Amino acid sequence: MNKIAFLFTLLATVLIGLLPAAPAQAAGAARTFVSAAGSDANNCTNVATPCRHFATAYAVTAANGEIYVLDPANYGSLTITGPVSIEGHGWASIAPPSSGNAITINANPGDKINIIGVVLDGTALTSTTGIAFNSGGILNVRDSVIRNFAFDGIDFKPTSSIVSQLLVTNTVVSDNGGQGIYIAPSGPGTTNGVLSHVELENNLGNGLIADTATQTINVTVSDSVSANNNGSGIFSNWTGGPGTNVMVRNSTLANNANSGFAAQGTGGTVRVTRSTITGNTTGWAVFTSGVVLSYADNNIDGNGTVNTEPPSPLTYK
Repeated sequence: MNKIAFLFTLLATVLIGLLPAAPAQAAGAARTFVSAAGSDANNCTNVATPCRHFATAYAVTAANGEIYVLDPANYGSLTITGPVSIEGHGWASIAPPSSGNAITINANPGDKINIIGVVLDGTALTSTTGIAFNSGGILNVRDSVIRNFAFDGIDFKPTSSIVSQLLVTNTVVSDNGGQGIYIAPSGPGTTNGVLSHVELENNLGNGLIADTATQTINVTVSDSVSANNNGSGIFSNWTGGPGTNVMVRNSTLANNANSGFAAQGTGGTVRVTRSTITGNTTGWAVFTSGVVLSYADNNIDGNGTVNTEPPSPLTYK
């Protein structure tokens, strides 16, 4: 080998050694499997060799990969640190550890996490939460049940300087000891949420509360039910920041121990259209200069008090 060739080979070897190592999740399989008959000693990457628990399968799943559930079972609690989809097919179950979360999400900005067809059940253990979203980009929960947790069903509390999103569809959040869904981000970012065909029922706190001191929150609730909660059906709370905005459309807010919907603080706003508000202790309420607005096309009746449309009706544009 001549001197020039030797130097080129040496330089190439050094450069390869300096390249950053790929993230551990990126080296995994695009699709993994879990089964009631599986074993955590398996490789999880084939229908014939499934793992037993989500945590084991997740550890060998590539970023943006999928975990498929093959049959009914409890697949154990899970901590998510990167983008992934869990395809539970309606028969996957997750129970939390004592004083823990069924699912904890500590992902990176922009990461997308999909939870589809999963039953999360707190089984009446103390100090538990269904889904605790601490960081990430998008949480999409679909066709699931979240129930019987000592604290909240979903805690969506990222600290972010960018946009975070919560999407919940065809899901029941019920019988939790705190809030059904608690949206409480911090940092200078923005949080957007959409709840469609969601049932928020029998929670000890509010069905849904959106609460921030630093961010803009924009949440749309459509074709949903918030009923029999010990707080309000829907509560927009503002303690600082640009504002907390909740739009409610084609929904039912019924039999809540406080109000059907409420707003608190000068930046706390609820807009309501084509909805039924009935059986609540109070139809709707404002606190500390909160703002409640209506398109004057709701059914507000049968509440203990306040069976009128909010003042200053909005018009369709």
